[in-house]
Amino acid sequence: MTQPSDIVVFRRGTEALSPAAYAEAIRQRLPDWSVALARTPQEERDLLSSARIATGISITEEQVSLAEQLDLFVVASSGTDHLPMDRLRERNVLVANASGIHAPGIAEQVLGYLLVFARRIHRGIRQQSAHQWRHYQATELMGSTVTVVGLGSIGHAVARRLEPFGSYTIGIRYTPAKGGPTDEVIGFEPDKIHEAFARSDYVVLCSPLTETTHGLVGSEEFGTLRPDAVVVNVGRGPLIETSELVDALRKGEIGGCALDVTDPEPLPSDHPLWDLDNVIITPHMGGHTPEHWPRLADILAENAKLLDDETEQEGFRNVITN
Repeated sequence: MTQPSDIVVFRRGTEALSPAAYAEAIRQRLPDWSVALARTPQEERDLLSSARIATGISITEEQVSLAEQLDLFVVASSGTDHLPMDRLRERNVLVANASGIHAPGIAEQVLGYLLVFARRIHRGIRQQSAHQWRHYQATELMGSTVTVVGLGSIGHAVARRLEPFGSYTIGIRYTPAKGGPTDEVIGFEPDKIHEAFARSDYVVLCSPLTETTHGLVGSEEFGTLRPDAVVVNVGRGPLIETSELVDALRKGEIGGCALDVTDPEPLPSDHPLWDLDNVIITPHMGGHTPEHWPRLADILAENAKLLDDETEQEGFRNVITN
């Protein structure tokens, strides 16, 4: 028989990481709480009947109905559009997301992309595969102009990591008055975006997908960019018009692109992007590091300690509804 527990960790992991490590990380942070890792759908249902906190990559309306004691659900992703938010609100269940925990890994991946293109390392790898010793011209990241679209946690982390390289940075955000870690901050007005793109050696897309950002980079933007400019997308695939990206690459309108997210995703095996020499594709794994679970466990533990303290309700971390 399944023993009641304060916290239930759902059985499905994320990014190929075992949820067992997540459960152990929570136990280390909350030694006075009982933590159970569900191994089967039935165990999830049984444990939810008494749990105050549940955590995993998703939760269904049926599970919310079963969770009579549930106070908090911690989702193992930044996005929440796959959750039954209305039902969770009806049950007065707080929802905390994983926003920010991926920023260090994704920012380092962006820096890797930029260095690969600046130093033309991808060309060196191709020549090595062909056993060719042939000199080619590389450039420097120092002195380049990098436009960072989206100044959330990922955009901030990218901009901070560029500082030691001596790059000039332009940040794009909805509220430029808030400022940011970049040398300039502008809004999403099309004329300002094009002016920034015209000056950019690199454009890094790390904003969420919204009505404003959907299809943000298409044929007009590719036509504005320099022929040697590089576009990096670590936000969401539909930020870029994929067919127009392929055209721009084939025509030499831009120098290259690096994609950790694509549209469609996964990218079909016969998609033309796979075969272009100036394209780097990684399978949506920029935030995939062993620090994923410890960072998420920190968010859960901080919020768990505040559940019974009515004076600290504003101190909840990453809570998006109440």
